[in-house]
Amino acid sequence: MTRPFVFINSAMSADGKISSFEHSQVRISGKADKARVDLLRAESDAVMVGVGTVLADDPGLRVKSVSYREARRAKGWPEDPLRIIADSQARTPPLARVLGPGCFVAVTSSAPQERLDRLSSMCEIIVCGKEQVDLTELFSRLFDRGIKRLMVEGGATLNWSLLKHGLVDELYVYVGAMLIGGENAPTLVDGPGFKEHFPRLTLSSVQRLDEGVLLKWSLPR
Repeated sequence: MTRPFVFINSAMSADGKISSFEHSQVRISGKADKARVDLLRAESDAVMVGVGTVLADDPGLRVKSVSYREARRAKGWPEDPLRIIADSQARTPPLARVLGPGCFVAVTSSAPQERLDRLSSMCEIIVCGKEQVDLTELFSRLFDRGIKRLMVEGGATLNWSLLKHGLVDELYVYVGAMLIGGENAPTLVDGPGFKEHFPRLTLSSVQRLDEGVLLKWSLPR
């Protein structure tokens, strides 16, 4: 299958949590890491999240740095990468900040039509799969649209699905100097979990950043 180069970027606490048990956003990283994430966005063709992240955090997923935006324009690129939401049942709120020109919402054929009607004027709808978004088909179609480098910014369920289907090439994890706790707090990778054939990672680099550490891993393709 032809697909984009895919990498996950995430921040987690020292005990592996990416948000609290209330699924509310927690500031884990600092200024230097936020600048690093902005550069990763600026260097990507598209940024992707799951609908759970949209509902919990309402991210804009746009490039913040003026200089990075200007650099993209100088290359003939749009100021922001495309924005993609994996949303099987079209639950994205019509007022979500991520919506607008350059946003794609991937849904299934079982998504309620009334929700699709509300979203269709604010994004492009892509139908992939019957009950769950077929990520393999989606990535193939994104590649055909010119998306060669795709950044994934969560959440835990989307991370699981991508890793389960072998669709991840690199993994950036910022480990913050804090503890969150909670048996129901989301971790870096949730979902049912692996019984066997656990994905193996190769450590590419380790960097101290802010008060934490940035780990970069690669996965076999």
